[in-house]
Amino acid sequence: MTRIRFSRFALLFVATILLTVSVASAAGPYQFYSVTPCRIADTRNPNGPLGGPALAAGTVREFPVAGVCGVPSTAKVIAANLTIVNPTGEGFLTAFPAGTALPPASTINFRTGIVRANNAILALGTSGRVWVFCGMPSGSTDFVLDVSGYFE
Repeated sequence: MTRIRFSRFALLFVATILLTVSVASAAGPYQFYSVTPCRIADTRNPNGPLGGPALAAGTVREFPVAGVCGVPSTAKVIAANLTIVNPTGEGFLTAFPAGTALPPASTINFRTGIVRANNAILALGTSGRVWVFCGMPSGSTDFVLDVSGYFE
C-alpha cells in the first residue's frame, strides 16, 4: 500500500479551494472576465476603506471590491492576489465573503518580517465586499489586495 503524505499547507490549500468553490458554486456557473491587474486595497496607504490602518491581530476588516478596479456590482467572485507586508509576528489571514461565517481555513500564512503572496479565488459577499480576518496572537500586518479578473 502506497502512503501519500500531505503537509498542513497542502491540506489548508485544498480546504480553502473546496470552501471557496462550495460558497461560489451555490449560484454558478459563472463566466470569467479579465481586468487589467489593479490594486484594490493597500493598508500601507492613508487610513480609509481601501487603505490603512494595518490589520490588527484578532480582528476582521471589510474591503469593498465591487465598483473598484473595473469589478462590476454584478461580480460574484474575483481572481485575486493577497500580499502580506511588514508582519510583526506569525499568523494567517482568511479572506471570505462579507456577511458569512469565518471559514476554518486560512487564505495565506506568514512569518515575522517576511513578505508573502498568494493567489486566491474569492467569493464576494454582501454588496460585493470581502472580509479579512487577521489570525495573529498579537501585533499587526499590512495587507495588499490585487485583482486580475472576476466571475459573474
